[in-house]
Amino acid sequence: MLIATSAASAGERVVIGSTGGAYDRALKAAWFDPFTQKTGIEVVVVSGTNAELRAKASAMVKSENVTWDLYLDGEIQAASEAHKSVTDDLTEFCIPYKPRKDLPANACDASGALVQSTATLLVYRADAAGVEDPQTWTDMWDTKRFPGGRAFPNFDDPWRVLAAALLADGVEKDKLFPLDVERAFRKLDEIRDSVTLWWKSGDQSVQGFRNGEYDLGQIWLTRAKAMADEGLPIKWSYKASFLVGDRVALIRGAPNRENALKLIAYWLDNPAAQAKACNALSCTPPSSDAIALMSEEARGSMPTTAEISQDLVVPDAAWINANAPTLLEQWNDWVR
Repeated sequence: MLIATSAASAGERVVIGSTGGAYDRALKAAWFDPFTQKTGIEVVVVSGTNAELRAKASAMVKSENVTWDLYLDGEIQAASEAHKSVTDDLTEFCIPYKPRKDLPANACDASGALVQSTATLLVYRADAAGVEDPQTWTDMWDTKRFPGGRAFPNFDDPWRVLAAALLADGVEKDKLFPLDVERAFRKLDEIRDSVTLWWKSGDQSVQGFRNGEYDLGQIWLTRAKAMADEGLPIKWSYKASFLVGDRVALIRGAPNRENALKLIAYWLDNPAAQAKACNALSCTPPSSDAIALMSEEARGSMPTTAEISQDLVVPDAAWINANAPTLLEQWNDWVR
């Protein structure tokens, strides 16, 4: 369900689709509110699941009735043809950012601007763990050593669940792609009865943990960090975590196009804003100057630090996008 979290004003505005909860609150405090204070342009946030945001953007463009300007899309999906068909090419807009020494080459490209990089990883309830803490996807599948309910995402992007299953089945992380889908589903059959939450949004994964609906789960680091900051008994493991991220994309036919570009530019031009958001979310901001402004604790928990990155799995975006429709069909048949 898409929810607008800021009322429209009679003045200048920009409308952005995001994923809600702690993530939106962090972006609002670090990015949207300071932007409004500087420019007078109101930022209207519409919250929904990733699948809902993609579907809504596509429907608006197809109907030629576009009421949003921007939406956040996953780094992998942003490389897809489906994404390109509903967004404006930002190549020209990105030209001034290419020489910036503090930004990586992909900070701004045709598909949008990089908001942050994070990880999908194994989290667990610290007050329910056994003698040792679960660290790997093999541990996730070991319900005898690590009892309790499990949680996995269930939306239009099933590759990370299948990849975790293969790692639990002994596949080496450097040999994951192309995914052996049938083998992954066989491994998932072993744990299916222990899954107590199939979450569809980051906020639902948070609420599920808060309500005690699961003890071990596959969720985003940004949400796990927000829960830790709340004082909830949560820990996580970076071993064989999956590197993911978000881009902010300009919807084709956006009614407030110039304001939208100003909002993107504000993010890329303000390392302090990036640092504030990633301090709260343990994400990696696009600017190295922003990393320097982050707290030592936040820098140490970023998924891209030298030590942590040794355990990261970098997904094969080209393979995932090429096989996305088939994967989703197989996933929906299995998860029903």
